[in-house]
Amino acid sequence: MGHVVNALHVWGAARDEGGRVLLRIEDHDRQRCRPEYEAAILEDLVWLGFAHEGPVTRQSDRDAGYRNALATLAGQGLVYGCTCTRADIDSAPPHLRTPAPPHQERRYPGTCRDRGIPLSDGVGWRLRLDSGIERFNDVMCGPQEQDPSAQGGDLLLRDRLGNWTYQFAVTVDDDLQEITDIIRGIDLLPSTGRQIRLARLLGRTRPPRFRHHPLVMKSPTDKLSKSDGDMGVRDLRAAGWTSGQVRDHATALARL
Repeated sequence: MGHVVNALHVWGAARDEGGRVLLRIEDHDRQRCRPEYEAAILEDLVWLGFAHEGPVTRQSDRDAGYRNALATLAGQGLVYGCTCTRADIDSAPPHLRTPAPPHQERRYPGTCRDRGIPLSDGVGWRLRLDSGIERFNDVMCGPQEQDPSAQGGDLLLRDRLGNWTYQFAVTVDDDLQEITDIIRGIDLLPSTGRQIRLARLLGRTRPPRFRHHPLVMKSPTDKLSKSDGDMGVRDLRAAGWTSGQVRDHATALARL
C-alpha cells in the first residue's frame, strides 16, 4: 500500500501541475531483481489506472550512461577503488566511526581514500565527499540542511559485485531524463543532500524539486512493509477488492 500511496502523490502532482509521469524500473541490483517483479509492477499500475508517458526505461539498460558519468567524476580526481566490506566499516576504530541511532546508515570512514586501489572489477568504487552543507527546500518538509560527508562518508557508486548503487544511478538518470520533480517517501529524505551534491559534480546547475511524503505505518515507529502480508495489491485483488477500493484505501492512509 505504500507504493500505491506514493503513486497517488506522484500522479496527483502531475495532474495538478500539468506535468507528466515517466516510469523507470530501478533494477540496478542484478542479484535481487527478477523479470516477474517488473511484470507485476506494470500489471498493478495498469489495474490501478496509473498511466505513464513514453517508454519504460530500465537501469539495467543504462550502463553506458553511468560509465560516462563516472568518467566525469574520475576526471576530477574524485573516484577511487575500495576493498572495504560492511564488517570492515563496522569494525573501524572508534574515532573514525560516527555513533548512529537505530536504522541509520553506516558512515564510511575513508579507509581506502589514499590507497590508490584501481577501479577494477571486484572492488567498490567510491566518490570523495568533502564536508559541506547542502541546503534545499522540501515542498512538504520545509527548509533542510544536510552534510553528506558527515551522514555517510564517501559515497559508494558501484559495489564489489558490479552493481551501480541506488544513489548514483537515480542521480544520473534524473539528470539525463531532465526530471524536474521527485516525489518519494520521507525515509529517503536523508539521501537528498548527497544526490544534490552528486548532481552538481556531474554538471547539473539546477536541482529538481523534492517532495517527501509520510510513510504508511503499522506502528508509530515501524513502516508497513511487504513482509507484513495481506496488504499488497495482489493480496487485496485476490480478496476481491476493486481497483477503486484499493485507491480509496490508499487515499485514506495518506490522508490526501
